[in-house]
Amino acid sequence: MRMDFTGKIVLITGASSGIGASTAKYLTNLGATCVLAARNEAKLDEVRRECVSVGKTEPLTVVTDVTKREDLERLVRLIIAKYGRLDVLVNNAGKGASGSIEQADLEQFDDILDTNLRSVFALTKLALPHLLAVKGNVVNVSSVAGTNSFVNALSYCVSKSALDQFTRCTALDLASKGVRVNSVNPAVIVTNFHKAIGMEDEAYAAYLKHCETTHPLGRVGTGEEVAASIAFLACEATASFITGTCLRVDGGKHILTPR
Repeated sequence: MRMDFTGKIVLITGASSGIGASTAKYLTNLGATCVLAARNEAKLDEVRRECVSVGKTEPLTVVTDVTKREDLERLVRLIIAKYGRLDVLVNNAGKGASGSIEQADLEQFDDILDTNLRSVFALTKLALPHLLAVKGNVVNVSSVAGTNSFVNALSYCVSKSALDQFTRCTALDLASKGVRVNSVNPAVIVTNFHKAIGMEDEAYAAYLKHCETTHPLGRVGTGEEVAASIAFLACEATASFITGTCLRVDGGKHILTPR
């Protein structure tokens, strides 16, 4: 069964790089009209051009800081003014930080939860009337850190675990109204995520090599693999009976028990 998003308006946050950019290109190739939201205007424009090269529709780019309510309100207003509808919300924007309970401070904790959780709540609320109108759906980008616990990543793990609960609770709240809510939970994916939290090139290369042993499939994942999973969950042809699912896209990492 082929996934087809022709005529669908899809909002993707954090779309200027990584999983967000991969998802924008993947869904554009499947016929979607994507709205790309992120803070970096130059990178957004680069992703827009890449989308144009693989699809028939040109995305709308909107410079957005998801932690600012006024930015989110403007984003939704622009979408409805231009297209009159919103079919799929992909809550992808997020950030990471290292630190144990001894090292992490309240400022870090608040910052991570503000981006990874509070902004998702705020944007989902704003988008909801439009999703209800078309019986659309939501896909949240969580992490294996939401299903497993890891040392030295307290704030991040808590934020993603809470996001998984948000996914399940909103799925229950909205099921009777025909709006599905799911998440993808990737493990290590080749993006700029780790470098963004301070990992140098040499250390990152060593980390990816080490990850061959921590992912049972023997490798890390790609942005396109996560994008394909997001598309699967967002597509009515493939996932119309799926809601409240946290789909692990992690090479089996969540089932690995060290011996």
